[in-house]
Amino acid sequence: MTGRRRREPERLVLPKVPTSDDLLAACDRVEAMVAAGAVPAPVASRVGRVSRTVRDTVPRLSTLGAGSLQAYNVMATATDYLPEAVGGYLRLPRQFADSRPVDRGKTSLMILIDQLDLLAATMDKVFDAVCRADADALVAHGRFLAEKFGTASGGGALTLSPNVTIPPDPTPPSPLSSSPTTDSSEPRPGYPGLGSDSSGSGRSGRLEPPDGRGGS
Repeated sequence: MTGRRRREPERLVLPKVPTSDDLLAACDRVEAMVAAGAVPAPVASRVGRVSRTVRDTVPRLSTLGAGSLQAYNVMATATDYLPEAVGGYLRLPRQFADSRPVDRGKTSLMILIDQLDLLAATMDKVFDAVCRADADALVAHGRFLAEKFGTASGGGALTLSPNVTIPPDPTPPSPLSSSPTTDSSEPRPGYPGLGSDSSGSGRSGRLEPPDGRGGS
């Protein structure tokens, strides 16, 4: 033994995984940078679009699963990609950034807009994937219900236990049964009916002219 202490390897410290609150706070900081820097309208609108999509996606990140590349892209966009792009532009003098070509004829402003468009398109794809996962779950649940109970268009119904007794529907009274019946053969008072004897003498119910006014 040489008497030297064995040197322990340095422990690898992994960065802390940002929480949902951390991601939303990062969006707040980027929006504050844009407001304080008085950036051009095309930049402000694009930053707002990316930030809104990130905010809409953060509550649904668990749908993508742990270790998902799409979830990582959302976290990196909020905490690194978006603030770094905006900060790099704001560190330049406005006249230089907006007028001097720096890469293949593009100014720093044009390069920033291209980067923001790329981030917006990427976040839109991630958001669509998250919503598609929720929509697929809804479709699968609907198919499960259709297989279990039948479809509404086919007259499907819930299956009840055989021990459950369903009472019959109450039958409303018929409107005809409550109406009093009248005998059409009975003459009305003062109006002898046809074929009836109004005087009880057997005379026909035929109308006769008054006495002394018989027809000639």
